Amino acid sequence: MRPFSFFGAPLLCCGTVAATGNPQVVDTRKNVTYRGFNRNGVEAFLNIPYGQDTSGPNRFKPPRPFVPESGSVIDALSYGPACPQPLGNEFLPLGLTNTTEISEDCLNLNVIRPKCLRAGDRLPVLVWIYGGGFWSGQNREITTAPDGMILESVANGLPIIHVAMNYRLGFFGFAQSDALEVEGSENAGLRDQRLAIEWVRDNIEYFGGDPEKITIHGQSSGGLAVGMQIMAYGGSKPVPFQQGICESQALEPGITANFTIDALQLVVDYVGCNTSALHSKETVACLRGLDMDTLLNASAATHQTDIAHNIGDIWLPVVDGDFLPAPPSQLIAEGRFANVTVMMGWCDNDLTLFTDTDISTPQDTRDFIKTYVSSVSDSNIDELLSLYPSADFSANPAANLSREFYRAARIFRDILMVCEPVYYGAALSAKGNSVYLYDWNQTILDPILEYVEGVAGLGPVHTAEFAYIFGNISHYNFSDYPFDPTPEDYSLVTRGSRSWSTFTSRGVPSLEGHITFEGFTPSFPVGSQGDTDGTFSVFVAGGSSEGLSATDGPDSRPEIAAQKLKERCAFINSDKIIKELHF
Repeated sequence: MRPFSFFGAPLLCCGTVAATGNPQVVDTRKNVTYRGFNRNGVEAFLNIPYGQDTSGPNRFKPPRPFVPESGSVIDALSYGPACPQPLGNEFLPLGLTNTTEISEDCLNLNVIRPKCLRAGDRLPVLVWIYGGGFWSGQNREITTAPDGMILESVANGLPIIHVAMNYRLGFFGFAQSDALEVEGSENAGLRDQRLAIEWVRDNIEYFGGDPEKITIHGQSSGGLAVGMQIMAYGGSKPVPFQQGICESQALEPGITANFTIDALQLVVDYVGCNTSALHSKETVACLRGLDMDTLLNASAATHQTDIAHNIGDIWLPVVDGDFLPAPPSQLIAEGRFANVTVMMGWCDNDLTLFTDTDISTPQDTRDFIKTYVSSVSDSNIDELLSLYPSADFSANPAANLSREFYRAARIFRDILMVCEPVYYGAALSAKGNSVYLYDWNQTILDPILEYVEGVAGLGPVHTAEFAYIFGNISHYNFSDYPFDPTPEDYSLVTRGSRSWSTFTSRGVPSLEGHITFEGFTPSFPVGSQGDTDGTFSVFVAGGSSEGLSATDGPDSRPEIAAQKLKERCAFINSDKIIKELHF
């Protein structure tokens, strides 16, 4: 008798259980036992090592797999350390968990699963890659804890397993130089992610997972990471996953610009490793000879977070001729990426939180956008601004936010969060893959942001979807934050979470007979980059007008029609703008 039903019957406890009543998993191939524990109605296995220590001579280098000794027991009972990053929490209230423990021996992952699975079961697997600007993040963040999502997947009759990894960040994960390129040591953070996904492919069957049904899932820089994993090695190698979810990023301007090499120069100068050329082997050796704290303090002291420095996204992937063999735009144009089913989307007001609230005039808008994309020519900036006339936007006097603020935030959002996924998604679709685009249009964060930041009226901002898709709305009842979810919020928790897990399980976010989003169909005709006039569809998730919408015309919903995505993204995704955006 199987221990679960795909159609809603309760899971039965018939798996291996330790004497304490806690679950354990035996890898019969390696003769290794993993001891986990029960929490919140699921089973958790934490701090499973997938890679070896990356300190000292291994700093920057590709990760080496961790191979446990035969007969060993791994007590997977508490979280492992995060990878080097500033302690505390720079992203409150978007993230609620402080970083308290860091180490260069940080390549660990967590497996969370429904109760009572057996090694012979084959549940689909969702692998989480956290965001944080490739600067911070950890797999113990409470807003992305998967327990609620897993319980919803069980209730939906389509249970899944969830895996969350730690990977190297900032200077430690994305340092780049000619010397590092020669030794194959660039894009270390992306290589960590790849190793973790390969660990899932090679080991998840012992936890009851299906190694041939893996979806990788990320948000913000994690969404960018998913985009990079899909195009890794120019599509020349088989991928260890079958599907991807990119939330609030899939690509990023500046990957072929100088943000990261400039950041490295600042760190090298700060610690006194500038006795030779920046790109020399001697500089790399000097950096490997210093202790973690010295380097972390140097990278924190020199970290630039202003709009001119990519709002802090300065540690970026690099074209290294190997993991990323060519600029992302070239790989996409040439179709050099994996054929996978993908869901991509953004929050309706994704970047209002990162936009200058003092913007009040058209010149302010122009200055803000020009500073963000300084490499775009003045004539192209003017043409871009003309596609977003001030009259298309309304002020919010109660929040003291001008129409120009919302105009600047929308242009900013479209450049970074919207049009690049549209561009990538169209190319994936043209190669025969189903691609689903969404616009997240509901939030519980507005009163919390007003309380913490003193600014109201920001709307569904970056991470607004987390409370819903992870089933974690109660986690925002935190500290003294205002917390008053509506029945509509709780309803969206069910639909949103189950749509994500249904996509993981069946490759579609809508499924008849299940509580999911209704009518969420592919955004492009499969095998085509769009209708003959370039129209594509977007699913509005949450809000007062949920459902599938064309970008314009009679089948468009007001929320999407007002965004003029077809014409605006056609310009942002034109060859001349892509070239100037440096990706």
